Amino acid sequence: MRSLRMFGMKPLPGVRLTLITSASDTPYSGMLPGHIAGFYSHDECHIDLRSLAQFAQAQLYIDSVINLDSNNKKVLCANRPPVAFDLLSIDIGSTPATNRVPGAVEYAIPAKPVSQLLAQWNQIVDSVTATPDKPICLGIVGGGAGGVELALSIQSHLHQILKAAQQPLNNLELHLFHSDNQLMPHYNSWVRRRLEEILTQRGVNLHLGETVCAVQPHKVSCKSGLKVEFDHLFWVTQASAPAWIKASGLATDKQGFIQVNDSLQSSHPDIFAAGDIATMVNYPRPKAGVFAVRQGRPLFENLRRSLLGKHSKLYQPQKQYLSLIGTGDGKAIATRGSFGFGSSHLLWRWKDWIDRKFMERFNNLPEMSRGAGEQGSRGQGDKGSGIIQNLTMRCAGCGSKVGSTVLERVLHRIKQEQPSCSDNDIVIGLDAPDDAAVVQVPAGQLIVHTIDYFRALINDPFIFGQISANHCLSDIFAMGAVPQSALAIATIPYALEPKVEETLYQLLSGAVKVLNQAKSPLVGGHTTEGAELSFGLSCNGLVHPDKLLTKGGMQPGQVLILTKALGTGTLFAADMLRQAKGRWIDNAVASMLLSNQAAATCLLQHKATACTDVTGFGLLGHLIEMVQASHVAVELKLEAIALLAGASETVQKGNC
Repeated sequence: MRSLRMFGMKPLPGVRLTLITSASDTPYSGMLPGHIAGFYSHDECHIDLRSLAQFAQAQLYIDSVINLDSNNKKVLCANRPPVAFDLLSIDIGSTPATNRVPGAVEYAIPAKPVSQLLAQWNQIVDSVTATPDKPICLGIVGGGAGGVELALSIQSHLHQILKAAQQPLNNLELHLFHSDNQLMPHYNSWVRRRLEEILTQRGVNLHLGETVCAVQPHKVSCKSGLKVEFDHLFWVTQASAPAWIKASGLATDKQGFIQVNDSLQSSHPDIFAAGDIATMVNYPRPKAGVFAVRQGRPLFENLRRSLLGKHSKLYQPQKQYLSLIGTGDGKAIATRGSFGFGSSHLLWRWKDWIDRKFMERFNNLPEMSRGAGEQGSRGQGDKGSGIIQNLTMRCAGCGSKVGSTVLERVLHRIKQEQPSCSDNDIVIGLDAPDDAAVVQVPAGQLIVHTIDYFRALINDPFIFGQISANHCLSDIFAMGAVPQSALAIATIPYALEPKVEETLYQLLSGAVKVLNQAKSPLVGGHTTEGAELSFGLSCNGLVHPDKLLTKGGMQPGQVLILTKALGTGTLFAADMLRQAKGRWIDNAVASMLLSNQAAATCLLQHKATACTDVTGFGLLGHLIEMVQASHVAVELKLEAIALLAGASETVQKGNC
């Protein structure tokens, strides 16, 4: 994240950045125990990646990486087409090794991914808050720094709940299992002893030298024969890497982590790695957050140098580092090398100041002048023999069309994703392209025409293609019609030919995904190159005359039905100004990816007499049109109108 912020501060003209992440925010590990202890809110300890990506002018793809084709330089994701790259930086952290113990995957809560951990933790907090008189037993497997801090933070938070409810603290039973005879093997002996004392004093049941060998529903078994029953079990053991890393062909260590040289470069010259997922061959270090943070600047510098064709800089990590370990009660322990001190409130205040200062860099990103941070590929790069190349002047002839060879390659890929058109209504389509598509209107039916065209509201062409297609088809559904065919019109940002091809393919692939679901084939279209990404569809639909829905069919005594919550307009207006939380935009995107087809079918089945698609003019704008066309009055109950999360807040800030 630090490298991405630096690219935002020092953009390289001609470089297109893409961030692939499984969530729109990411936790800062230094504050996570404090969040579990109840000291920090979710927003205080999470970096909003939508805001950061927007600042860095980066594309943001929210998806899970499942493989890497290093030979063809493509990242394979779970829910989207492969993503091509020139340079790749991998910083995906690590996960606890749950697959080595039978039952751990099924019955334990892994510490990572953090979003899942926090979802489970929030449920536990809600349960204890609702029924504080009910005893609860929690287990933690792993006695490293993560497991110890988690144990202390969990106990502190739940004890506060029990105290507030005037319930005995022994309603909480907490067990910590560790295979070694001492906790925290990477720390000095004083720290290990001190934290063991604190855990014991606070009533945590320590099971040192106990190797967990099996997990069953609500029961953990150790090799010694020890068995302990639990309500919930957290898994915070030795870090592991996903299997696809090794399968990609990159050189890895025995644990499966990517081996990198002193430039943070892997065995593939165009793939870099940093953080927990990487192991420096010449300077192996523990998997600790401090090393990941310190690698941010050298990673940025070497990525930049590689792009410019310059020699990389060598990086040597420090051997010793200051560690401030929270004890969950507003105190902390300090340690560096053989030194240790605490616990004390003063050390916690110091740690809190350091952590908040770090987060401040991402929460209050500087305002960049318009154009200063543009990452579009139209600019001229610094001279060098790297990936950046000077671009010649763009030709605006032939309507500034995307090149024929690019279009041919993209359409060849798109045809493979679109079912062969067996519908007799399509006379000429993509299967046999001509100057225009030809469709036939069946006897006794009407044809409904509509067109929509939008500037990109989200920096992910695949998702934008889906949103646009849903939006365009909604007009067809609102008229009571069934989609028949669609023509696409796309403006692709200026870039080198491979980047134009990649963007166009991602865009059309997203649109075709939605069109396939609606059984409405893409039969043609038009493409141009321009300053920014824009996309739209001209859609046709068929409807029997007696099933046609219009705005003018409202009748006295009827009720208005909204099929979706409102608020996308104000949320994306705020997002443009980096004033919307990432999770608000997540919810808005999820709503916009939901087709209105099922809702329209339901309305027709229940004899609806009028319908409209609430879009650019908002609820009131479209409702006025229906009122005027139907010659009726309407009464609205504002409290009954569903709003998307965050919409009220953004409207109050003037984002309308």
